[in-house]
Amino acid sequence: MASSAPSTISPALARRIALAAQGFGRPRPATVGTRQLNGLIDRIGLLQIDSVNVFERSHYLPVFARLGAYDKGQLDALTMRSRAPHTEYVAHEAAFVRREDRPLFQWRMDAMRRRYGTGTEAWDASHGRTARWLLDELAANGPMAASDIEHEENVRKGPWWGWSEVKRTLELLFRFGDVAIAGRNRFERRYALPEQVFASSVLETRVETTDAVRELVRRSVRALGIGTLSDIADYYRLKSVPTQAALADLEDAGEVSRVAVPGWERAGRPAPVWLATDARLPRRVQASALLSPFDPIVWERARALRMFGLDYRIEIYTPAPKRVYGYYVLPVLQDDRIVARVDLKSDRQAGVLIVRSAWAEAEADDETPARLAALLREAAEWQGLSAVQVRERGTLARELAAAQS
Repeated sequence: MASSAPSTISPALARRIALAAQGFGRPRPATVGTRQLNGLIDRIGLLQIDSVNVFERSHYLPVFARLGAYDKGQLDALTMRSRAPHTEYVAHEAAFVRREDRPLFQWRMDAMRRRYGTGTEAWDASHGRTARWLLDELAANGPMAASDIEHEENVRKGPWWGWSEVKRTLELLFRFGDVAIAGRNRFERRYALPEQVFASSVLETRVETTDAVRELVRRSVRALGIGTLSDIADYYRLKSVPTQAALADLEDAGEVSRVAVPGWERAGRPAPVWLATDARLPRRVQASALLSPFDPIVWERARALRMFGLDYRIEIYTPAPKRVYGYYVLPVLQDDRIVARVDLKSDRQAGVLIVRSAWAEAEADDETPARLAALLREAAEWQGLSAVQVRERGTLARELAAAQS
């Protein structure tokens, strides 16, 4: 516990603290229901959203990593239905957060409005007319998807995923807080006026920026367990100066303490590290998990490198000939080490989970292939797939294929 925590934390213990704070190392529940799902989201604070569906959409994966197989429909009921207890905002990036947490992000809405210049000639010239029309449409018709809105500007522009003027404007209004998300239908956002989504008690709540940042920092430290200033600020994408001020307040209140972690230097000097006073200090962590690229364990690349020795980047937007590991590559956690990474694809038509490549990390051991093979079979079953197929690419592919047979 906090009072007995040493002033110097070994890198291995720091790793275990971080994993325990994120919900790893606990026995998996016999069944996963609403209580377990809500408890997990409350523990990690948010579920980051990403639309890539080659294996599984990102927000489903942290739950599977920590709780095992579960009914995705139950998570949809908590996050994507019109009256779900969670809603969307730009928390880290776009993420599901508690509906009642909206006031904690009012300062960000205001900052977004200032950044993109609403009310200026530039805004009025490029988006103003469309914005006013869209707000009138939502007021008259209630929640709508961008694809449901008839307008001469509602056509996709540019290559690939280029948004229409309607979609771009809706997204800006969402960031400003003038529009809210009233759930999703087939993963497409449904936009609405805030009063069509939130209770008046939520909309009327005002939280001073200093208080909101302090609360977000408190949640960051609790979710991370231990972290540097940059780790803690990054969790909710806060600025360093207000994060440092909030940490000083929390330290005075006894909610965090400063510790040292050898090897966590910055510019050759020890980096200040904060420990949550109620963080667990486990002697060991037992886990076997596939980590989404947007899982809090690995989403901050400098932290992943410092903590796990994992040099990781997402190669989705890298041209195929230049990719090193693959398209949708997931790090593999075994106990308190990241031992491998796998490029996965769910071939739903054939009913097969395809391992397009598998790579061993320095921490891999003799048990890695068999444990990963078992995890992939579990993932395939959760996805409703009947088989796992390992292709011959990567330093772990041959051993993993043998373990699957």
